[in-house]
Amino acid sequence: MNQTNPKTILVAVNDIFFYTKVRDALRANGYTIEKARTQQDIADKASLIAPSIIILDMNDMALDSFQALETLKTDSRLNTIPTLAFANHEEVDTWNRAKALGVTKIVSRNEFSARTRELVNELVASKMTGKM
Repeated sequence: MNQTNPKTILVAVNDIFFYTKVRDALRANGYTIEKARTQQDIADKASLIAPSIIILDMNDMALDSFQALETLKTDSRLNTIPTLAFANHEEVDTWNRAKALGVTKIVSRNEFSARTRELVNELVASKMTGKM
């Protein structure tokens, strides 16, 4: 795997309207966005582009984010990439399962939408300083 690119974010969000909002928010901050559409796409692109973080929509069944997390966390080339996930706030099981699988940070969909840039900047900064 290549050295991590601090300005590249792998975004696994299939909802086109939500993805566009995320993309626009992050591009405005100078990030390059790569999109993943499936669980396998997440692992393949993470290996190829060495993103600084991966964003996962835990409610998107087409992505199989849980399987993606398992793959990321068991692959020694990928397990140091921070993961920022979001899920509906009332889905406690989803939150607990994501945490058990090693997600770096999980927030509600609303918080993610309102604070996309801040959350990404926080994870990128913590990865750079080694304080995750």
